[in-house]
Amino acid sequence: MKYRQDSSSLLTTDIFRRMKLKTLPDDFEVEELSDFKLGNGPFAVYLLTKRSLGTPESITAIAERWNLSRRQISYGGLKDKHAVTRQWVTIHHGPRRDMKQEHFTLAYQGQSSREFGPHDISANRFRVVMRNLVRDEVTRMLSLKESLAANGVPNYFDDQRFGSLGESGEFIAKPWCLGDYERAVWLALAEPNPHDRPGDKAEKQTIRDFWGRWPECKAALPKCSRRSIVTYLCDHPTRFRDALALFRQDMRSLWLAAFQSDLWNLMLSAWLQEHVDPARLYKVELATANVPFYRELSDAERTSLVEPALPLPSARLHLEPGPILSLYESVLADEGLSLRELRVKYPRDSFFSKGERSAIVIPKDLKMHADEDDINSGRQRITLQFVLPRGAYATIFVKRLSSPVSQIESFDDE
Repeated sequence: MKYRQDSSSLLTTDIFRRMKLKTLPDDFEVEELSDFKLGNGPFAVYLLTKRSLGTPESITAIAERWNLSRRQISYGGLKDKHAVTRQWVTIHHGPRRDMKQEHFTLAYQGQSSREFGPHDISANRFRVVMRNLVRDEVTRMLSLKESLAANGVPNYFDDQRFGSLGESGEFIAKPWCLGDYERAVWLALAEPNPHDRPGDKAEKQTIRDFWGRWPECKAALPKCSRRSIVTYLCDHPTRFRDALALFRQDMRSLWLAAFQSDLWNLMLSAWLQEHVDPARLYKVELATANVPFYRELSDAERTSLVEPALPLPSARLHLEPGPILSLYESVLADEGLSLRELRVKYPRDSFFSKGERSAIVIPKDLKMHADEDDINSGRQRITLQFVLPRGAYATIFVKRLSSPVSQIESFDDE
């Protein structure tokens, strides 16, 4: 079986091209839900509310404003940039006061004996507005409410997870794991990325033009973070392993997370194809592959997908012989990999996550409301409200809603 389906035969439907998401920041709201306890201790606890700003950029601004080390600041997860989001942040020996800047506020809540982390998030509450819809589409979407509440959606990592992926579609972490450090550094330092700003594009072009001629490259670059790595390569032109370690640790962790998430998506894709009637599966395009979604689930199929959860692939994963191990070995072989190769030899401060993830996710407190679109004349909008477990993507839910499955190629059509 070929697990990574290409998009050559995928039909992009009119609704998906026309539907508008995140027209306004208020059209996409996310709130972390947590039972994190306040009390006494060295960690100051804050509620970070941000608008049109990513979590890393917010953390950088906080660190610079209060002259903190980034290591002092902890949070549970990355929240969307093009949205209004509320999340918890702790700062070791942080100031007991608020901060207000143009795109975010940081509201002091109290103290704690420990830092806030990913496992402190119990769920996320979403409010999502889908715009520019015609009446028939709205009627169809509203009719799916009961099915979605019962069957949920596949728990794929969505496109936001793969922002570090450049034009080649090659994950930085893959050559890194395989020991090709020069390729990993090239991908991180020089490969064009769709999200590059004009300054990034110019710097990367310079690095590509002068790759291997490091003194000339350094002279042609402005002062920037990329230049510091090029400066190291001027003195150590073949030590790409050590050059890779100069990238920020949080960035390197994101590269590993993106690669691991893509592999997990392929595992889920294969698991669905093994456990769901092919006639109920259809293709949806994600950033890295076409993957199956399901129209409905039988009781037996739902049981097989709810349990067991699928583990995150890495060399630290020790599976007993059985269907999950066989599936993982087959999917990884299709990618030219094995489980034992999914590890980082250097630097030792970066590693793949360990744990498991549910194959499907069922929204709680699902509400759907339709009315006139106040921005697009003559069209309608749907406002969704629901709660998803930590790590689940609201945009996967939106993709399920906006897929008129009668128009999309099924997996059994191949």
